[in-house]
Amino acid sequence: MNCSAELWSKLDWDGWPPVITAKLTEATLDGQVSRLLDELPNRFAIGGLSLGGIVAMALTRTAPERISSLILLSTNPHPPTPAQRKDWRAWRDALNAGRTARELQVEWLPQLLSEPARGRGDLVALTLDMAEKVGEVHLDAQLAMQATRLDERRSLRHIRCPTLIVSARQDALCSLAKHVEMNRLIGSSTLAILENSGHLSPLELPRQVTEELSGWRSAEIDRS
Repeated sequence: MNCSAELWSKLDWDGWPPVITAKLTEATLDGQVSRLLDELPNRFAIGGLSLGGIVAMALTRTAPERISSLILLSTNPHPPTPAQRKDWRAWRDALNAGRTARELQVEWLPQLLSEPARGRGDLVALTLDMAEKVGEVHLDAQLAMQATRLDERRSLRHIRCPTLIVSARQDALCSLAKHVEMNRLIGSSTLAILENSGHLSPLELPRQVTEELSGWRSAEIDRS
């Protein structure tokens, strides 16, 4: 949420198939899934972080035959809580009152980046620039989409494709416990735990995230 394609810009994709970075622009999860199924290839691997991971889980639930493999980073399979719904509504009201996506991202920095990362001007600038690229209209749609989330835990039990789950131990939004739970529910999954990173691990620890993705992919190719 409130992140552009630059979220993945520090990773080394050398040797991977072509990467498509989808935009999250719809006001409902079902609408987002439907649009992506129309736009994406007939069969594809999918990865997502946070709201992107929620969309990836919903895609896998809706069209499992089209998913070759799944990568979930810093995400949450649980349904929305009343407190979350209240926050999302308040932030939508703030946007409607004239606040910008960048201004809200400033408020969210402690949840997005670990304390050491917030001392790095380059990461802070990139995180705020991503919000500007998303813009107020799409952020409002993303906040509305959040409120349409489902409890994905039951559907996780039915996932059969190779799955990598990446958790950051210092993630202030999506706890390690939720990723351990996902790993338990998905029989085909591998859990990787990153030390010393907050929510946006592809920005904070791009080398380590690349190593986890590449090592997992190589292992899956060897098994196939």
